[in-house]
Amino acid sequence: MAYSQKQAPVQTDEADFDVLLDPGLIRSARSIYTTYYEVHPELIQRPLGVAIDRFTYRGKLIFSGKPILLPQECFVPFSQIESDLYS
Repeated sequence: MAYSQKQAPVQTDEADFDVLLDPGLIRSARSIYTTYYEVHPELIQRPLGVAIDRFTYRGKLIFSGKPILLPQECFVPFSQIESDLYS
């Protein structure tokens, strides 16, 4: 009879995934958000992030709920977009 140790589940933080994003995707997501903000300055609702296609760099702002992504899409959280907006 063989015994194995029970392994605790590994905790992952959202910040771990932010580092893995392509800088081009982040720039495109920032551009999408900036365009939205310039066209709609009266709307102050903060998005959760941008769902963006990795190949075409086209994307949409996500305002509520967990995004359901297509296989070629990824999610850029607003915290990642916002980190370079003011620098």
